[in-house]
Amino acid sequence: MTHPPMRFTEVYEAGDAWLADCSAHPALVRMTWNKEALTPIAAGTRWLAAETRLLPTMHALNRIRGEHRGPVLADVETDTAWWLVAPAAAEELADVRQLTVRPTGWTLDCPPTGWGAEGRLWLNRPDGSGLLTDPAVLAAAFDPGGYRAPTEAPR
Repeated sequence: MTHPPMRFTEVYEAGDAWLADCSAHPALVRMTWNKEALTPIAAGTRWLAAETRLLPTMHALNRIRGEHRGPVLADVETDTAWWLVAPAAAEELADVRQLTVRPTGWTLDCPPTGWGAEGRLWLNRPDGSGLLTDPAVLAAAFDPGGYRAPTEAPR
């Protein structure tokens, strides 16, 4: 049996619920978003933020298929992007010079998933599933040769 597709508001709500629940104070996160402002969410138990510049992020997004991409937040005014990765990813990404993995406790000012605020917007929105970008896939996407899915490997 196929399920009806989710409406956009349902997709946004699922992503917002997941993102707010990543905070120690989900209700405060939602109150801040209701004021159309960014809210700080601390990295830690659910994800860390791998920070890079916006242009390399756009190239990496094109190299990674959608089902392998986790949330990616961009700040167009500061030319910065953050990939949400698993807390254990810091060691695996340590040698990727274009990425700086921010430690547990570092805060990321986030808009809700459905709209941008103060120059920030989700290039790849949290969808509520908890999917994060695999650090090996992310590292390969920032490699000059680029990430290639197994079906796209050179022959």
